Amino acid sequence: MTTQTHHVDHELIQAAGHVARTRCRGDNHTMAAAARAQDGRIVTAVNVYHFTGGPCAELVLLGTAAAQGAYELDTIVAVGDRDRGIVPPCGRCRQVLLDYFPALQVIVGAGERLRTVSITDLLPESYVWADHQLETDETEPLGTS
Repeated sequence: MTTQTHHVDHELIQAAGHVARTRCRGDNHTMAAAARAQDGRIVTAVNVYHFTGGPCAELVLLGTAAAQGAYELDTIVAVGDRDRGIVPPCGRCRQVLLDYFPALQVIVGAGERLRTVSITDLLPESYVWADHQLETDETEPLGTS
């Protein structure tokens, strides 16, 4: 695996950090995420912690971005509350992010190890969600041929 490092978007880190400091209160919201859309907008979100497995901040961000018309994301970062710093996406988030945005860049690390890597580098030899990969523009609906 060859890891290709890209520019680190410090404005994105600051946006996620600001949301983590000002919106993550108590045990219900402990992580913040920020993503840059292709048009340059920054979208932010927080997780929804629940003992039944509430969604991570990265997954809430995907819905928030779609609700704002930001369907193409370039880079994402997650930051923990209580000054925990950048937190890499969990396995479930890595899979979902890869399925939705296979060219997505993810900011990981801290201090001198801060870097931006491809989601594919965080999930090598990944499972491909075949149903999601089907072309819908020019193909017939399943079962109509």
